[in-house]
Formats: sequence, C-alpha cells, structure tokens
Amino acid sequence: MQQENHSVVEEFVLLGLSQARGVQLLLFVLFLVFYSLVLPANILIILTIRNDPRLGSPMYFFLANLAFLDICYCSVTPPKMLADFFSRHKTISFKGCLAQLFFLHFLGGSEISLLISMAIDRYVAICRPLQYTSVMSRPTCRAMVAGSWCVGFLHSIVQVIFIAHLPFCGPNKVDSFFCDITQIVKLACVDTYALELFMFVNSGVSILVCFILLLISYGVLLVKVRTGSSQGKSKAASTCFTHIIMVVIMFGPAIYIYCRPFMDFPFDKVMAVLHTVVFPLMNPMIYTLRNKEIKQAMWRLLSKRRALM
Repeated sequence: MQQENHSVVEEFVLLGLSQARGVQLLLFVLFLVFYSLVLPANILIILTIRNDPRLGSPMYFFLANLAFLDICYCSVTPPKMLADFFSRHKTISFKGCLAQLFFLHFLGGSEISLLISMAIDRYVAICRPLQYTSVMSRPTCRAMVAGSWCVGFLHSIVQVIFIAHLPFCGPNKVDSFFCDITQIVKLACVDTYALELFMFVNSGVSILVCFILLLISYGVLLVKVRTGSSQGKSKAASTCFTHIIMVVIMFGPAIYIYCRPFMDFPFDKVMAVLHTVVFPLMNPMIYTLRNKEIKQAMWRLLSKRRALM
C-alpha cells in the first residue's frame, strides 16, 4: 500500500468499558477511590525504604523500584480512562495511541525483568549467603535495575516501530479503554498474520517462558530452604511465597491477553482492567502486608511525620 494511505486514520475511537451511563458513573467512583487510596500507599512504600537505613538490603531496593514502576505503569491508562467516563466522544490520536502502546510495554517489560532480578537476589541470598554482600553490591543492583529498563525499552520499541508503519484506513473503533497491540493490529488494512506471529512471540511466548522459569526457580529455592535453620527457613520461605504471589498476579492477566490469537474473548475487558489498573498497584501492597520489617518502618516514618506537624 502506498505511503499516503498510512495516515488516513488520525484518531481511534475508544468504546470503553460500558456504554450505560449509570455503569460508567459507578466504575468512575470505584476506580477513583481505588486509585486515590492505593497510589499514595505505593508512594509511602518508596519513601519508607528510602528513608529507613534498616531497609538498605538489595531486596528492599528492588521493591522500591518495583513500586515506582507500578506507579508509572498505572499512570499510562487510568487517568484517560477516568476522564473518558465524562466524555461523549472517547477518542485518542494516532500518536497518543502509539505512546500508550510504547509506555505500557516499556514499563511492563521492565517490570518483568525486575521480577527476574528479584528472583536472582533471592537465589544468591539463600544459596550463596556468604557471598551475598559481595555479589549483590549496590552497583550490581543498580546495573540490574538499569538492565531491566533497557530490556523493557527494546521489547517495546520494536513493536511500536512495526505498528507505526502499518496502513490504517478504517475502521478505527477500539473495543477497549486503551490502545494495545491486540486491538490495534486488527485494524490495519493489510494482512498482519506475520506481524501477529512476531508479536505473539515477542510478548506472549516471552511472558510465558519467564513465568515458568520464575515458578521453577522459586520452587527450587523453597526446596533449598528446607535444609536451613528454623528461623532462617521460616523467613526465607515466607519471602519466596510472597514473590510467587507477586509473579502470579503480574503474569496471570498478561498470559491471558498475549498468549493467544489476537481475537476478542468474553473476559478481555475484565483482564485488561486487572492488568493495567488493579494488580500492578497491589503487587507492592501484598509484599508490604507480608513483611514485618517494612510495616514497622512505615509506622516509624508516619510517627516521625506526625511528631513534626
């Protein structure tokens, strides 16, 4: 197709979660309350870890970065979704759509890589405790976090480049509240079978492989901690179980969305909400609720702030 046809579609129409006005208002209130409560809680996690010297281990350093990534991730689609509840014409420009695509996969890929870094940290702590301090030094941890961001960028930019060069000449309706590759690719005016296959491998297969490897690694670590001391065994096992919960929550909706053909399924919008709004903000919260040290540090920080007021 000629180049001039590539820019026929200048904007996409987002059909949203529901067309019923009453349902839209209910969803707006629910999402606004959730977003207003959980988002500051994740910011509190970051401030607590940064300001408490007792939380200087690599595990908490990675957790603070995870919370930051989740805050960024949940700032890509929810603000526009909340604004669209009061808009009659829910549209997004072609460039805005590409921006959503880029940041969703950039931050999502970075988070998956960071979860792998956290698994490596737990492996060294449990299997190589004597070398833990030297192996997991602060420069090493920073390099692992920077590497996670680089992996996420490469994963995302490749997909955006391919989509940006697709010809879109109509239709332009997206049956969702945000832009993602599973909806946008289907709107192209050319046969996208090869591109869908590539994106299935780039997103779906890579997510599934990482998920399986993480589960196997934590399973091995749980077996390993059985040979440790009673106190160390309990703490290490609790940490591993927490990480497994985080991995399942992070990967579950992503596997549902990307590990299948680019077709519409009944629970697509439900999984999209869980994947982009609910679960990312809950990940650090779940870790915090299962961690005694960080809960105590939070209370110390809050008590100190109240004393200064």
